[in-house]
Amino acid sequence: MAFGTGNQIRTAGRFIRSVFLGPQLAAFLPAVMLGAYWFGGEGVLLVAAVILPALIAFAGLASRGLDLRSPRDSVTGLPGRDHLVRHLDITARATGGNDSQARVGLVIEIDNFRGLQGMYGESGAEAILRQTSERIAGVMRRDDLIASLGNGRFGIAMEKTPRVDLETMIRLSTRLQEAIAAPFSIDGARILVTACVGFALPGRVPDQTGDAYLAAAESALAEAQRSGPASIRAFTRAMRPRVSVPDALTKEVVRALEDGQIRPWFQPQISTDTGALTGFEALARWEHPEKGRIAPGAFLPAIARAGLFERLGEVILFNALTAIREWDRAGLEVPTVAVNFSPDELRNPELFDKLRWELDRFDLAPERLTIEVLEDVVAKSDDDVVTRNIAALSKLGCPIDLDDFGTGHASIANIRRFNVNRIKIDRSFVTRVDTDRDQQNMVAAILTMAERLGLATLGEGVESHGEHAMLSQLGCSHVQGYSIAKPMPFEETGAWIIENQRRICDHPRLPRQAG
Repeated sequence: MAFGTGNQIRTAGRFIRSVFLGPQLAAFLPAVMLGAYWFGGEGVLLVAAVILPALIAFAGLASRGLDLRSPRDSVTGLPGRDHLVRHLDITARATGGNDSQARVGLVIEIDNFRGLQGMYGESGAEAILRQTSERIAGVMRRDDLIASLGNGRFGIAMEKTPRVDLETMIRLSTRLQEAIAAPFSIDGARILVTACVGFALPGRVPDQTGDAYLAAAESALAEAQRSGPASIRAFTRAMRPRVSVPDALTKEVVRALEDGQIRPWFQPQISTDTGALTGFEALARWEHPEKGRIAPGAFLPAIARAGLFERLGEVILFNALTAIREWDRAGLEVPTVAVNFSPDELRNPELFDKLRWELDRFDLAPERLTIEVLEDVVAKSDDDVVTRNIAALSKLGCPIDLDDFGTGHASIANIRRFNVNRIKIDRSFVTRVDTDRDQQNMVAAILTMAERLGLATLGEGVESHGEHAMLSQLGCSHVQGYSIAKPMPFEETGAWIIENQRRICDHPRLPRQAG
């Protein structure tokens, strides 16, 4: 009761201040000034003219309270993480986890935001952030708090609502995703993005604190991101806690590399003509013995800080070649495995000799190892060592894949110079290609260019059967993505290969679109 009485007193005090000192007092200023002159003459009029506007301005500033004391994001103008935590903390304690009264924590993050930064530059990324914040505000109510959490992530504290349940939150999350999915226009370019959403219902959060609410929502977001782009997840107590990325993680990453905790998982690539497996891509994954699976975005920055990209490359390469040997021994047909090579590795003058030695050691033909190089590396490379390494590996017989095609502005001359065998069409062009005519036209143009240059093509990030079917009709020869299979540890690949071979018998050939 004491708490309720205190709240009532504070509410009454704010009402009185708003009435007697609020900005609406400006409407009565002429009458006040006339009364001051009538009863007190010029001296009183002068005092009133100075004091009253100052009081009004002060009241306006005071009414904003915490907002002025909280730093704002320079791009979106939104308050930051600390403000959101304090807001959630106050309201969580006030409602005591009552679902019918509590405000809800929700976190939404633009998928592959760092990739958008690389593709459209800082100015383009900032424009996307500003427009995204406006779209979120357009969906939420005026009293809901929206905060910027950095790197394309936004936090939301919903004001008290009469009904907070799972279905309501899923519908709201879907509306937010739909708002963000509308095309952006940046410098004449039409950009399509997706976003993942995580939220925490009050009754499921173990501790009634702002930190606990936000941590729960971010754990749900991490689970959504593990499920693929444009996913939505609600927090459950069975979820792993959110993993932070302090600098102290660097030493742990070093140990993880040496102890075998970081190893490749394999994502299939298949033919759009037959459905047959045409290769795997080896992707670095960390299975922590206590924290569980840690996403690449969490540990790769620590690897970069420690200068361990070359060591990571050695670990991935060794495990990938070992996998090929084991598949061969089991009688499973895997034509090739694609391994990503970082700029640090490509700048190593001894890279060619090292790879040739590894292939000889495993007694594998060079065509079994596909070298994946980011388009950005090819587009900007003035390094003779990089050029020499890629050219030498191509001459040796290793296929060269140009990854994230469409994001790095590689010229046709560079594609020729690096002897590229296949271009991987970035998922930003693949997203909703089955329903968006502009996407279809863009992909068709890329495929026409590739055909004229004699290059194979692979669509990355294929998330739906519709996208798969449309890419096949347009003439894309290979696809890779969650609609085919998620990345999997080596131990699960054998069963997947066998099952895929069984499906091929009933796999209908998809008609290609006429020229």
